[in-house]
Amino acid sequence: MIASLCSFLFFSCKGGEKTEETTQQANPEQQAEPEKTQPELAFNPDSLGTEPEFDIVTSMGTIRIKLYEDTPKHKKNFIRLASLKYYDGILFHRVIPGFMIQTGDHYTKDNPDRYDIFGTGSPGYTIPAEILPNHKHKKGALAAARKGDRANPEKASSGSQFYIVQDARACAQLDGDYTVFGETVSGLDVVDKIASVKTGAKKQDLPNTDIKIISILPVK
Repeated sequence: MIASLCSFLFFSCKGGEKTEETTQQANPEQQAEPEKTQPELAFNPDSLGTEPEFDIVTSMGTIRIKLYEDTPKHKKNFIRLASLKYYDGILFHRVIPGFMIQTGDHYTKDNPDRYDIFGTGSPGYTIPAEILPNHKHKKGALAAARKGDRANPEKASSGSQFYIVQDARACAQLDGDYTVFGETVSGLDVVDKIASVKTGAKKQDLPNTDIKIISILPVK
């Protein structure tokens, strides 16, 4: 099964053409199982409303997001992982100014010196696509990363990796191909700040200085 061997991909419009991120070989060790590594819940997933808001607290500031009710599989998965503290300590491993910022790979926390495998980590499963025409890649849109069409014709989403749109015009070409399951309520300035950092010293599109998710918790 190639799901654990390839990077989670989506397309960039650099140079006016879509370009696919390089596929890389992942560490052969097993994928993380959040139920075993984080047994204590940060909050009760069953206590939230139909479109809950969360604060993604990062080392560069807080991004407040809202999850959509009409993408229930992605909503439920995000809530579950956040409640298990899966994202705590994970880095933004792919930052492209004028495009988007991406995070959610547990390897950036569990194997912090293995830059070569950043982008390949997941909880060991994918989520069926919930691509809806009413959810566009507007600025601040929250969307699921995924493998490219050749390996993933169903457009199934990564079990954990997601990105936040920084530039709507550059990301408009992604409409209809990736599941948008939420949006930024506040903190667009933080998205812009993260997108502006210098990258490439350790790996292409990887920030030179770690940008970390400290916690993801529901807004009370």
